[in-house]
Amino acid sequence: MMKDPVCGMSAEKEIAYEYKDQKFCFCSELCRDEFKKFPEQYLNQRDIFIPLGEKQERKIAYFSMEVGIESHIPTYSGGLGVLAGDTIRSCADLKVPMVVVTLLYEKGYFYQKLDTLGNQKEMPVQWYPEDFITPLTNRVSVRIENRTVFIRALQYEVIGITGHRVPVIFLDTNLEENSEYDRGLNDYLYGGDLKYRFAQEIILGIGGLRMLHDLGHSKIRKYHMNEGHASLLTLELLRMRRTEDETIWKFDEVRNLCVFTTHTPVPAGHDQFSYDLVKGVLGDYMPFDIMKMLGGEERLNLTLLALNLSKYINGVAKKHGEVSKSMFPGYSIDSITNGVHSNTWTCDSFKELYSKYISGWRNDSFSLRYALSIPKIEIWQAHMKAKKILIDYINKEANAGFHYDVFTIGFARRATLYKRADMIFSDVNRLKTISQEVGNIQFVFAGKAHPQDLPGKELIKRIFSSIRQLKGQVKIIYLENYDIDMGKMLTSGVDLWLNTPQRPNEASGTSGMKAAHNGVPSFSVLDGWWVEGHIEGRTGWSLGKQASDINDDVKTEIEGMYEKLETVIVPMFYNDKDKWIDIMKHSIAINASFFNTHRMVLQYVLNSYFC
Repeated sequence: MMKDPVCGMSAEKEIAYEYKDQKFCFCSELCRDEFKKFPEQYLNQRDIFIPLGEKQERKIAYFSMEVGIESHIPTYSGGLGVLAGDTIRSCADLKVPMVVVTLLYEKGYFYQKLDTLGNQKEMPVQWYPEDFITPLTNRVSVRIENRTVFIRALQYEVIGITGHRVPVIFLDTNLEENSEYDRGLNDYLYGGDLKYRFAQEIILGIGGLRMLHDLGHSKIRKYHMNEGHASLLTLELLRMRRTEDETIWKFDEVRNLCVFTTHTPVPAGHDQFSYDLVKGVLGDYMPFDIMKMLGGEERLNLTLLALNLSKYINGVAKKHGEVSKSMFPGYSIDSITNGVHSNTWTCDSFKELYSKYISGWRNDSFSLRYALSIPKIEIWQAHMKAKKILIDYINKEANAGFHYDVFTIGFARRATLYKRADMIFSDVNRLKTISQEVGNIQFVFAGKAHPQDLPGKELIKRIFSSIRQLKGQVKIIYLENYDIDMGKMLTSGVDLWLNTPQRPNEASGTSGMKAAHNGVPSFSVLDGWWVEGHIEGRTGWSLGKQASDINDDVKTEIEGMYEKLETVIVPMFYNDKDKWIDIMKHSIAINASFFNTHRMVLQYVLNSYFC
């Protein structure tokens, strides 16, 4: 049992202070503040602190091409990386013995600038990794185009509310002993050509596995691939288990070690490479007849490689699991619906409210169901505090003239065609009429288009065109450089979260889950997670017909969207606040209590990690 160095009573891990590479724990903030004044007099009490970087046996290795830990560590582009960050936080809170492997991107994804017409310009992110992440002395190497490429490791530790630590290992090739080309192999996330991408995936999968062994992580019992980017690690595991005099490849042994989560029903999301490219970059690393057997005859499909060498495979929502089975017939594909880290995505005003009424909610997300007992007036007051922060930010950054009391709709996610961000502007005259005759509406948009996604860039420009068309009649803003911090403001500060993907292309989606943690209901197409979270008029509203693989007629879908806004949603917001707040409470109690990464991680632990 840890003791408070000031008073000698039992200490809480959550109330801590780091001093001279030691972590001291206290019974109260009073004692912590006293320690800060006179720390030296307590340093001789060696039994009351936890050494930083305490060695713990790691049994789960989690590989992800991108990880979103903090906005100032720009090693993520969107949902996949943010989900990885939330997963890591929940593993730290729940004491799951995990180590994480990812790449360090020296220039980030990109910094987005938008001109007055909505043209997107991408710029390198200016940041200094060693200001935030600790370099390690370990070095490993891989062969790329017959060159030896050296890799170093940097480590960041995510500390849970229990004090448990999850190390995140960042891989970096920016070393003097590498060529200029190789030093830039992890400059950009999802940058460069196919050869550049494949080289990155060699570094992640093969180099990452070698780095884990070099760091002494020798007791790994499961390797979890978060998407197919890391699936080359399966080939490295095969090689490690085969001696020169053996003729048998230990496929089942490797399969029992691997867990694979597929995230996208969109074909472009599954990396594939010609065998000419593979041979040129990877050389004779693995017999090609083995690679073709596992990864596809015509091209090396990294998703197929992961499917063939993983014992447990899952999609990220129930509907997505069904879609994945149809995409990859013959494979046993389960589903574990995504979630978000409750303590990260709940805004300050709601954190205070939950702490007042729901003891222990930060590490027991299920207890958020008790939000039904919170007085409605306090729910609304907490929401308005968050809304004021967002509106003040919008007005300061863009001089947009947004109002606190006007119904505010939010839409923020990757700018790509199937997300249909401009669907709400299909009939600007209808939208204008609703805003002028039923109740004022204002919109806030955000999202980046991939640098090579030209249709996605055109989508942003179409939204800017609608902004110009509706100027002076409906206030609309498109915020540039969408990141984690902006996401927190948007999902807590708007009144309604809009989601309009073309079915069945939304694997899961998590922004609506973040909104639910802040009492913000969703108005969404019945795809992804919303098929599970939607209760009409209770947690929000459906856009279009009930879930089906067959899309609604687009004209009918658009008409239904405007009809529901005009006759149900906007009138309720302005004329029946009591009913509106009731929906806010049910969004928290039903959706936030379930769609969180604590529940998700527990399912991975029970279904795949330790079974």
